[in-house]
Amino acid sequence: MTEQFEVNPILNTPYDMPTRHWELDDDCRPTGRVLDGRRTSVHLVPIPASERARRQRAQQGDLGLEEQVKENPIINRIRRQVNDWRNKPADRQGITYITQKLLEHWKEGDATPRPFFCQVEAAETFIWLNEVAPNTGEGRRILDEIKEANAEANPGLLRYAAKMATGSGKTTVMAMLIAYHTINKNRAPASSRFSKNFLIISPGITIKDRLRVLLPTDPNSMYRGRGVVPNEFIDDIKKANIIITNYHTFRRREKLKMSPTARDLIRGNNTDDTPNLETEGEMIVRACGSLCRSKDIVVINDEAHHCYRHKIESHAEKMTTDELKDLEKTKEAARIWISGIEAINRKIRVRYTYDLSATPFFLKGSGYPEGQLFPWVTSDFALMDAIECGIVKLPRVPVDDGTVTEDNLPIFRNIYQHIKKELPKKRLSRQNMDPATDMPSQLEGALTALYGNYRATYNAWLDKGLETPPVFIIVCNNTSTSKLILDHVAGYEAPDKPGKYIKGAFELFSNIGKNGKPLPHMNTLLIDSEQLDSGEAMSNDFKIAAATEIEVFKCEMKKRFPGRNIDKLSDEDILREVMNTVGKRGKLGEQIRCVISVSMLTEGWDTNNVTHILGVRAFGTQLLCEQVVGRGLRRYSYDLDTSGENQGKLSPEYADVLGVPFTFATGSKIGTPKAPTPQYLVEAIESRSHLEITFPQVRSYSVKPPDHRIFPNFDKNSYFTIEPKDAPPITRQEGVVGEGITLNLDDLKAKRMNEVVFSLAAETASRFKDKDGNISPNVFQDIVPIVRRWIKEYVNCRGNTFKQYLLFTPTKKRAADTIYRACLPKERDYPEVYIPILDRIRPEGTTADVRFPTRNTRRHETRHDKCHVNIAVCDSNWELEFCETLEKHPSVFSYIRNEGLYFKVPYEYNDQSHNYEPDFIALVDDGHGKNDLLNLIVEIKGKREDVDRVKADTLNRCWLPSVNSQRRWGRWAFVEIRDMEKAYEHISEFTAAKTTRS
Repeated sequence: MTEQFEVNPILNTPYDMPTRHWELDDDCRPTGRVLDGRRTSVHLVPIPASERARRQRAQQGDLGLEEQVKENPIINRIRRQVNDWRNKPADRQGITYITQKLLEHWKEGDATPRPFFCQVEAAETFIWLNEVAPNTGEGRRILDEIKEANAEANPGLLRYAAKMATGSGKTTVMAMLIAYHTINKNRAPASSRFSKNFLIISPGITIKDRLRVLLPTDPNSMYRGRGVVPNEFIDDIKKANIIITNYHTFRRREKLKMSPTARDLIRGNNTDDTPNLETEGEMIVRACGSLCRSKDIVVINDEAHHCYRHKIESHAEKMTTDELKDLEKTKEAARIWISGIEAINRKIRVRYTYDLSATPFFLKGSGYPEGQLFPWVTSDFALMDAIECGIVKLPRVPVDDGTVTEDNLPIFRNIYQHIKKELPKKRLSRQNMDPATDMPSQLEGALTALYGNYRATYNAWLDKGLETPPVFIIVCNNTSTSKLILDHVAGYEAPDKPGKYIKGAFELFSNIGKNGKPLPHMNTLLIDSEQLDSGEAMSNDFKIAAATEIEVFKCEMKKRFPGRNIDKLSDEDILREVMNTVGKRGKLGEQIRCVISVSMLTEGWDTNNVTHILGVRAFGTQLLCEQVVGRGLRRYSYDLDTSGENQGKLSPEYADVLGVPFTFATGSKIGTPKAPTPQYLVEAIESRSHLEITFPQVRSYSVKPPDHRIFPNFDKNSYFTIEPKDAPPITRQEGVVGEGITLNLDDLKAKRMNEVVFSLAAETASRFKDKDGNISPNVFQDIVPIVRRWIKEYVNCRGNTFKQYLLFTPTKKRAADTIYRACLPKERDYPEVYIPILDRIRPEGTTADVRFPTRNTRRHETRHDKCHVNIAVCDSNWELEFCETLEKHPSVFSYIRNEGLYFKVPYEYNDQSHNYEPDFIALVDDGHGKNDLLNLIVEIKGKREDVDRVKADTLNRCWLPSVNSQRRWGRWAFVEIRDMEKAYEHISEFTAAKTTRS
């Protein structure tokens, strides 16, 4: 493992397709060399456990490459097809208008926060399979292969799966899928491709609760709060019929509670069933609710690696006792889950089943090859891809500690194997355990080593002013072990001396204060996530172990939430709420620093401030390893770096892991802990609604061709520069030996200027078309002298370039656009010729819709009497300074920074359509009174590039005339400020007072 990879593994921005990746050696570990292009989708199987193992295998000549890397051919085929499709013009993509609008919203930054590339790609893949693939030859072949795979493994069901690394945002993809189907179905009710009925199935109550954000009625709904759909579709999304459940609800329940003896009497000789059990139909009604009245539904499985049928093995696999225990649990979960979906399909047609999982592969003992991907996986964004894009934390595990062990693993890499005989047995009473003597030395060493780094991280976060602490999680094998560790790190009451408390070994984790009394709040939490997540009652063992903290949390809830009826909450409800709110500001679990889990931490436990993990249990499969490490992969901050070599990318974050034999091995080096940036919510304030600013959502412009002679109106934006980067005028070619040559553009330079003039005039005239697409014969005649004058007076050539460069097609098109804009009729003379083409679904925008989270350090808390929104998020210090200028100016009534507002000006550049987002809009009094304020668009610009000239020219010559001609949104003007010393005076030029700064 190279230090270069450890220090900064991030190569790509999270919002665009990856363009670089780390080269992996034969052991699938980064070599330190960066390769161009996107990584091919492959399935990586175990990496060597340590440096020593790698050296030994190299000496033996056993690289084992074939066993470690396997390409995913169907995923790579689909990826190529989707990439070709996404690069086609919108009118040739073969999708509905609604789908096109949603993709545009997700890709162009209208969603807040903007979806990652991996999220958009997963949704695009499902869209391509649904709308595009049936209409292409390769697409139909791919669909046939997926259907064949489903026929073997999932008879009667059509399943598609997306493989997405933990922390890469699967919930957002679910919301995108729901929006895609619902809005299309609402606008085209007869279409059989879409549905607005959804059954979302989770592996437990924790995820079920978290997925409530997928309900349009939820206060934290993703559709508006996180901008998954444009505001114009909010009413459509409300018509989605969504049921969220956990797979446990598919277990048929007893209608009446009875003793085992009575149950046996009723069952009689029927060993498979009992009349006291629900029928299949009754189970479906209970689990599906309102969906039972639907014709067909879409099933979305979260963490769907539990959902498949096991084959009957042709041969018994050798498995340890721990592996057999894990296998039995996963088999039972898989049987209940898949049986439930099959039953629903028999009663209610399941049109599509979408699976989203970080680990959609078969486990050991399933009857399929261990580690084989589900054959219905259609897209892949693996952990290594997520690390290279900075979307997740980088897990760091030990690779060498100088010790010699039988398995060649560092002791702290798989500590359970070395201490399992020393750990307390299950159900060992507290009286028989003493943390001072029963704690294995190697376990105490691991705790101490990892805690030391945690303390440094905690202090870094404290210095940064973060209100929630980082979290340290410990996963144990049973209640006795977890209780032993709890007593060691958090303290306990002496068993033989009631009322005497022993402080924990680690101050930050201790639940006992310096005065020797229990603290009023918990620093360390003991949970059994498996019991809590199933919805069933906790075992007596765990209730006894957690009795003290349950009482503490009850007292805390009564103080912090006086309106809640605490007495009606069960112990399970209280602990579940604490577990689900770890790291959440203002919630019960806000200040938890250490979580000790009796069993595997719940999937979907989306705490983003986990920084340290210790495993003290057996890990029979790689799935278990990935699950527990996955709890620490979710990033805390998603702000892009604004400077340095990492500019435009996310900064690396790390999770340090001990005791988990995870196959993704990274270096053991631990860097200086860094604290993330706090997050703030930017939103419109209801009490400031009188400061609201509205604006048109212009998509293009309609300019009626003039029925008079064409005259130019050249100005500073009409200047055009030809630079050597357009095409090098001289190129030197040399071989390894022999004579070199020089390539030049002498043939181009020899072209006559008349040829240049007429070619450019023809290109410019093509822009003056009437509604039937015809060009008036007089247009070309008028344009020729205009072009000749423009080339003479407004074209500058830099370096060794010359004006014949205007014959190059891209340069000619840009030049023609410049001349065309200068020839448009003046607004004051011909106001009726300008018509804005508005977004047909959302024709108007408003500051009232601004709501998004930010960690941007350049932010200005706005004055309550000057801005509808509480915070102005800026891109530069100049913009921060300008916010204060606007607030001080007496003629400025209201202003808004164009961040999360999505005010855009469409323009053409290099023959492609783009959107320009000016920096500010300010409502100013220019002498017309407060009932007729001027909407002043402001751009703060330092260095001005050619594209900036085109933006300003388009806004002045097209956007302003077309919008002002309608008079529906008031009067509009534009100013570009390039000298901040004169910013106040520039604003004053548009006001009645003509005030100057005192």
